[in-house]
Order: sequence, then structure tokens, then C-alpha cells
Amino acid sequence: MNKLSRRRVLAGFIVFLLLLGGAVAYANKGLIRAAFEQMQGNDFPGPGTGEVQITVRAGDSGESITKQLLAAGVIKNFRTTYQLILDTNPTFYPGIFTLKLQMRSADAISALTDQNSASLRRTTIKEGLRASVLFGVLAESTGLPKSQFESLFNKPEVFGLSAELPNIEGYLFPATYTFAPGSTAKEILQTMVDRMQQEIRSFGIPAAKTHEVLTLASVIQKEARIKEDFYRVSRTFLNRIEIGMHLQSDATVSYGVGGNTVSTSRADRANKNGYNTYLYPGLPIGPISAPGSVAIDAALNPAQGKWLYFCTVNLETGETVFSETYAQHEKAVAQWLAWMKENPGYE
Repeated sequence: MNKLSRRRVLAGFIVFLLLLGGAVAYANKGLIRAAFEQMQGNDFPGPGTGEVQITVRAGDSGESITKQLLAAGVIKNFRTTYQLILDTNPTFYPGIFTLKLQMRSADAISALTDQNSASLRRTTIKEGLRASVLFGVLAESTGLPKSQFESLFNKPEVFGLSAELPNIEGYLFPATYTFAPGSTAKEILQTMVDRMQQEIRSFGIPAAKTHEVLTLASVIQKEARIKEDFYRVSRTFLNRIEIGMHLQSDATVSYGVGGNTVSTSRADRANKNGYNTYLYPGLPIGPISAPGSVAIDAALNPAQGKWLYFCTVNLETGETVFSETYAQHEKAVAQWLAWMKENPGYE
């Protein structure tokens, strides 16, 4: 290789190094700027002290996050942190983050872009809750007014359900949920409705049978306590429907009059509402609670038996006696009355 060739190779290598250096500098301009800002006294040196919670909501902009950090005392200077966000274009994740006071901007941004460090409040909805109680749980967990959930109760069409449904009772699946901070009442309920639709699909329930299955499942959920009894209760109700016998479920009667007791009064059982299965044959006009997977399975796959009656003889343990004849049932009722006498605190 002659001198001219060597000079050309060397010149090319120098140009390459300059370009590489420029690219590295560009890629790290945010870090370089952050170091410069710290030297100028526009950023805290870190690592910070104490703790403060920062909530990032879905759709929050870098500007709004920076303002929140400044107001909470996490960062020193709005411009410094916001410019670093513009330089690095990070991805922020919804959640509640625990940061320190007086952090370096780079450290604060790094913490907010770590999906694993976000804590999201969990909300557990138990099986068998009626919507009026369920809404209270959601309100307490999310901080949203209960009235916002209640205003959507009679609007099934808002959630993609049939407008012919009486309400969304029974269409909110009971489970543990993690709702993103800033979720609206409608978004939260839609998540629960969608989860119930997922359950319906997993059981292969035809659309024409969905309301009937969920209604029966919701009554089973309220009447049974022990898993095996779910399937026996289902069979008992279906046996009654088959011979035209009223279900006579106190759970449906109580729901229809807005009660919350195990026992019902003569006036309750005479109340003319679509949930009164003492007055009207067949299933009530709609679900009375949030049925879980076991209750839905029981509605679809009842146990084998000729029972027409059942009575929970111990309200504490859930022990239930199933009977084929009324005489057998009377003996079970006597057991229940004796238990009630010994345990006057139950209603």
C-alpha cells in the first residue's frame, strides 16, 4: 500500500470515528444535558430522602408528570426534567410509584419508566354480592363516588348488553381486579362486564340462554354455601320448574324488596315484584347477585336427584338438608328453627 492509499484509509477511519462519536453523543445528549444541569445547580444531586407517592394515569403527558413531580418536591426544576423527557422520549406506565424527595431528574424518570416498580391497587369483588353492595366496594377502592356506578346500573346497553335487560345485575363477574389509576366508573364496570362475557364464552353458553343461566346461577350463589351443595340446589330448583312448582326462594324475595336478611316476612312474600318467586312461577326476571364460576357451572351441570326442598339448618357452617318430600322438609325446618333459637343473632 503506497502513502496515498494509507492516507485515504486513515482519513476514512477518522471520519468514521467522528461520525460514531457524534452518534454516541446524540444518543446520550439527554445524559450529557442532565450532567450539565446538575453542574449548574438546576437539579438535585440525589439520591433523595423520605417517600412520596406519584400516580401516573393512562394518557398522562410528560408535561403533566413533570408538574406533578415538581409539586411533590421530587425534582428541583421543571425545565430541566421536562427537557430530559423530551431528549430521551421515555415510556411511562400507569400505576402508583413510591419515589423519594429531592431526586435527580434522571433517577425519577427511570423509576417512573420501570413497569415492575408500579403498584396498582387491587379490588376484590366477592361472589354473591348484589350490585348495590358491589358499587360500595368499588367506590371505597377507587375513590370514585358510589353514585357514578349507581347511575349506570339501569343502562345495560352502555356496556354492549341488550337494552331489554332489567339492569346489569349478574353481569359483573366477581374476581380480583387491578384498575389503572384514573379509570372512570364506566371503564371499571365495562372491565367487569367483559370478564363475565369471557366466562360465558368459556362455558359455551348460547346468547339466547345467557340471561336464564346467569339468573339461575345468581340464585344458586345466594342459596348455597358449600361447593357440593351448589349442584344440589341447582337440581332442586330445576326439578321445581319442571313440575310447575314455585321456587319459593327467600333470597329472591329479599332482593325484590331491597332486604338483606336470610328470612323474609309475610309482607315481603306478598310483594308484587318480578323477583318474588313465592308469587310467580319460574325464575325471577333477572339475576340477584354476582355469580361466580362454580355457580354458573352448577346452573349448567346440576347434580342428579329428586329433591324438591332444601333447608340450611346451620347458618354458620352452611350445612343444608335436601329433601324429596314435604314431610322430610318439615323435619329439616324444625332443625333450622332450633338452631335459630340457640343463635338469636342471625336473621
